[in-house]
Amino acid sequence: MNKNGCGPGGKNGDGGAWKPAVMMIAGQVMLSGMNILLKLAANDGMDSRVIVAYRFVFGAVFMAPISFFSERKSRPKLTWKVFFYACLAGLFGGSLGQNLYLQSLVLTSATFVSAMLNLVPAVTFLVALCFRLEKLGWKTAAGKAKMLGTILGIGGAMVFTFYKGPDVTIWDTKLNLLELTSSHHSATKPAAAGGDHKLVIGIILGLLSCVSYSLWLIIQARASADYPAPLSFTGLMNFTSAVSSALYAVCMQRDPSEWKLGWNIRLLAVAYSGFVCSAVLFTIVAVVVRMKGPTFAAVFNPCVLVVTGLVSSLVLEEDLFLGNLLGGLIIIISLYMVLWGKKKEAEKSNKLVPIENATPPDLEMQEKEEVDKKNRSTTNV
Repeated sequence: MNKNGCGPGGKNGDGGAWKPAVMMIAGQVMLSGMNILLKLAANDGMDSRVIVAYRFVFGAVFMAPISFFSERKSRPKLTWKVFFYACLAGLFGGSLGQNLYLQSLVLTSATFVSAMLNLVPAVTFLVALCFRLEKLGWKTAAGKAKMLGTILGIGGAMVFTFYKGPDVTIWDTKLNLLELTSSHHSATKPAAAGGDHKLVIGIILGLLSCVSYSLWLIIQARASADYPAPLSFTGLMNFTSAVSSALYAVCMQRDPSEWKLGWNIRLLAVAYSGFVCSAVLFTIVAVVVRMKGPTFAAVFNPCVLVVTGLVSSLVLEEDLFLGNLLGGLIIIISLYMVLWGKKKEAEKSNKLVPIENATPPDLEMQEKEEVDKKNRSTTNV
């Protein structure tokens, strides 16, 4: 990876600058669809741990032949280090991260979980600081923007969560798919029916899922440098996630009836999340992280909030409040403050690369040429 945190192909050329952006926007739309479907499956009574296990089993089965045949000639040798990266990525981006994410989705709402994802760039920055992958640089404008953006993002999440304000109704479709899929009448609004303590637990789990997702992005960036085969790494990651999530689900849910799939919303939800998100979306993220770095991949998370919030208000009859709009706006502003700081740091790093890469003889030659120029100008005067 280069100095600005991007892998090969990270330069903003005319031909490739827009492709990663289009890929990430499409990926966030896929993720929004998964949020809605998983909410419906959980509302139908499906255990969230079983959902996660099935998701990665479907993803691993789908990716195995694709990764084997498509990269069989270009695939580098699999080392224990790469396998360790795959296990970590499968844990934080798979079994652990997705169980936290989905349980938060069950206890809160699809819109709330999507809003929490907007904290990922800020959390990624804090985690990178802990691992010394980022420098604070408080004395520079870029460093101040990153730090203030991080603080503002946390504040925006608090506004989104705790301040409601007046109800904002955009379109009233009178459609609530939760009522159609609910196996229990009280499951229409789980967080409201279970009390405020469940909502608080859902908030905490949502924040932990953000930390897990941030660690996953950093691991992806590390792995892409040692193993430039995104399809194979995604397949391996799905395999490790399938094993760990299935073991966890079997230990926690031993009722065979909970594992049955029929031609219903449960099958649609796990098939979509496995084929589309665990396979296609994970591959998109792996490619974009290698091309542009983890911060670029994280910057598109607000798209999930916009799409999920709109669709949820239309088909799930979820309430939108003024606090949701204000909190989401603050989060998006904070996000681009952090991105602006990263951009300025990248520009500064690019300017320093020729000097940093120069060998001592090269520097001596440059100094001699500068001295000769000064002497010539003095002689001419």
